[in-house]
Amino acid sequence: MITLQGVAPDMIANNLTPFEPTHPGELIRDELEARHLTQVKLAESIGIKPSLLNEVIRGKRGVNTEIALLIEAALNIPADLLLNLQSDYNMQMAKSDASFMKRLSSIRNIAALL
Repeated sequence: MITLQGVAPDMIANNLTPFEPTHPGELIRDELEARHLTQVKLAESIGIKPSLLNEVIRGKRGVNTEIALLIEAALNIPADLLLNLQSDYNMQMAKSDASFMKRLSSIRNIAALL
């Protein structure tokens, strides 16, 4: 599909999706590095297990509301920013799953007939 300006909608900067989605753990890791803080020190200061924080930072676990609020209190990174990053990450991961997208397509085809 080409727009009137001759640019496909999926090539407009606001419509592009990153090649690899950004997990909020990357932002937390970068902030810890910039502040010369360890994961253990942050985990202790916010009252969670270091292994839990490490899983978040490595992208193995998502950021939930409680963790986002704890990080906000400790590092002053807005909780809504972390939650929005997590939501965007989840959406991009789902959209990159070919079998899930095929399932969605089947559902849309059925729904179109209703």
